[in-house]
Amino acid sequence: MATTTKLPTQRSAGVLVLACLILFIDGYDLFALGTIGPSLLHDPTWNAGPTTLGTLGSVTAIGMPFGSILAGWCADRWGRRGPLTIAVAWISVSMLAAALAPTMALLGTARFATGIGVGGLAPLVGALVSDHAPARRRTLHLAVAIGSIGIGGTASALLGRFLLPQHDFQLIFLIGAVPILLAPFIWRMLPATPSLRSAPKSGREQVGLLLAPSRRTGTILLWTATFASMTLVYSTTAWLPTVMMRNGYNLSSSLEFSIAFTFGAAAGGVALAVYADRGHLKVVTALTFLLAALALLVLSTNQPRPVLLVASALAGLGALGCQNMIIACMSSFYPQHLRGAALGYGLGIGRLGAIAGPSYLSLATALFTSPRIGFFAFMIPAIIGSIAVAMLPRAFVSTSQEEQPRD
Repeated sequence: MATTTKLPTQRSAGVLVLACLILFIDGYDLFALGTIGPSLLHDPTWNAGPTTLGTLGSVTAIGMPFGSILAGWCADRWGRRGPLTIAVAWISVSMLAAALAPTMALLGTARFATGIGVGGLAPLVGALVSDHAPARRRTLHLAVAIGSIGIGGTASALLGRFLLPQHDFQLIFLIGAVPILLAPFIWRMLPATPSLRSAPKSGREQVGLLLAPSRRTGTILLWTATFASMTLVYSTTAWLPTVMMRNGYNLSSSLEFSIAFTFGAAAGGVALAVYADRGHLKVVTALTFLLAALALLVLSTNQPRPVLLVASALAGLGALGCQNMIIACMSSFYPQHLRGAALGYGLGIGRLGAIAGPSYLSLATALFTSPRIGFFAFMIPAIIGSIAVAMLPRAFVSTSQEEQPRD
């Protein structure tokens, strides 16, 4: 029988603040490749070709499913604190390795290792926040925490705006190694997770419960939507500045659009979560996918600069917002004793979209000569995700009031 602990409001707020800090790190690392992309492509010493960004993005993403699934299993088996501390330390060391890599092969290896750490952070933080958030504010707490990914991405883009191309792009990676100093504080500050006695002990048992008849349809649709959201997020974060430059904008302008993209995600995510917590989680999730598609369509057209900046912010709200809402859906759909595994496997499968996303955009821009093809390619996974969420069972309701096993 799963055990739920009611924490004081002060403790819950402390967990949320720490979760925001951890996912800020995640966002910085997530957007770092997109930030340095144009500089890498224009640096003759690296001899980077048109497909380099796609390859590096995919190599990074290949490590993410391993990190997600392993972290989700560990979170239910041993609690949230230890795996989170290890993941933050791991990702910091990997960013340092990327900063010091002398060759493209070693840079790719470092990004693969970074992907393992990044893959583990979302399910771990999602499970931690869901465990300690007030039942009627779970989506809001998750949105605030996950919104920190966008803030971290904004920090990455701002640093790129001021540091590139005057400085070597490796400096962006080097700054990403600083969070290793936080690892001991994370261990000391996080509360120990209560033992989840009903948590499955093996991966096979976890998958069996996730695909039990009462959950099978919802699980498959959530996995599909997660795959679509990850494809959208990782293709846009890796390629948006480059796609903007191919449409006639210079490096400074394209990075400004990236800043608007990430700021829109962070600022608008909270408003979406407040509405979702009023019983509209499914509707809000489907609409965020559609918002991304419509905003990207506007970005593909010739519009005044202020309109394009607003559209970029709305595209960020839709693209990153759909990922936020999918995590909230999975956190609410499963009971506490399966939450870590559900997020781990769901995001692990979704990470296959992260693997495919950058290469998918690379292939699309290579096959078609139109500079707008990148925007149209961004829209396809957004539409697929919206359809998958809309097809979730009518009985899709939050299990926040029902933490007992139902198997």
